[in-house]
Amino acid sequence: VQLQASGGGLVQAGGSLRLSCATPGRTFSTYAMGWFRQAPGKDREFVCRITWSGGVTDYAESVKGRFTISRDYAKNTMYLQMHFLKPEDTAVYYCAASVLGGRLHMATTYDYWGLGTLVTVSS
Repeated sequence: VQLQASGGGLVQAGGSLRLSCATPGRTFSTYAMGWFRQAPGKDREFVCRITWSGGVTDYAESVKGRFTISRDYAKNTMYLQMHFLKPEDTAVYYCAASVLGGRLHMATTYDYWGLGTLVTVSS
């Protein structure tokens, strides 16, 4: 499964961005999905996740209330809408897909990863 993350860029603090994660050529409707991020010099960390049905979402405390994960089954695309961005949100953001689900806050649960898209938030 190929995952293509896009939508990153440079934004000022307080601004918004929407990231997309597409899976061209293959449906991912039965996969749980998630977003992770990795800031320079830091480990990859969980951002949020969504079940295969889209019925359950979960967020890291640091982004709760500011970020929203969603998925469009018709477009085979997952989104991460980010508002009120902070400089500490600066990172490469990765989307991932999990066949079996489970502990979706853990990177090891995921089977497929995109290459990442860079988000830079200036102060």
